[in-house]
Amino acid sequence: MLLTFIFLIIAGIVAGLLASIAGLASLVSYPALLIVGLPPVIANITNTTALIFSGIGSTFSSLKELQGHWKELLIYTLLSLIGSIGGSILLLAAPASSFEKVVPFFIFFAGILLFISGRKNAGPTAKLKKASTKTKNKWWLSLFSLLGICLVGAYTGYFGAAGGVIFLAILSIITSHDFATVNAMKNTIAFAGNLVAAIIFVFKSHIDWMFVAPLGFGLLIGGYLGPIIVRHVNIHLLRALISLAAFGLSIYLFITAYFFS
Repeated sequence: MLLTFIFLIIAGIVAGLLASIAGLASLVSYPALLIVGLPPVIANITNTTALIFSGIGSTFSSLKELQGHWKELLIYTLLSLIGSIGGSILLLAAPASSFEKVVPFFIFFAGILLFISGRKNAGPTAKLKKASTKTKNKWWLSLFSLLGICLVGAYTGYFGAAGGVIFLAILSIITSHDFATVNAMKNTIAFAGNLVAAIIFVFKSHIDWMFVAPLGFGLLIGGYLGPIIVRHVNIHLLRALISLAAFGLSIYLFITAYFFS
């Protein structure tokens, strides 16, 4: 049991770093729970609950980047929560496996959006950002932005794989903030979504708290360290690496969904 706890703490630290930097925590935390013997559905729910601690760490570590953006962040968070509640309820009514065949395409598209959003004055993302400065176009851009945040919140509450990357991609497109700020906003929005989903799971499903504790402790540490790392790395390189990771994950999920399901 001690080795299991140490293993989950280490996995949590790595997953917390991936969560707060790239939104890819489930690449590590979910498989780690499967390795220690949890069945898939319980592992998914336990993982979502443990990710709350990554959100706590990354939000406190990102207070510098979030300063001056609280009103905007509140709107995005509320929309994400509305979607997350619906997605969590849907997960309890229908298995996430019914959604697995479309998830790889969502993640691949998010990787594309994230990659091209880093190119200055190029492509559709630049046009969207320029459109936001024109009064006559603001209404449809705002509608697109709000609807997108709500839908990603629903996706995160329902399935969750790489939901942070999708948030990161959308926020990179609909805002003109620097990457560190966008990443900080993504972490806080994801934290709120995981928190609400976990509250629903407490009353509607089973959470293995014995595994939440060590995994959550590691996630707290990794989540706090992630934003600090983002402040000191080459943002263009980091964005490209996250995009490549999203492509790799989408290909893996595509193969498992279509050839091994």
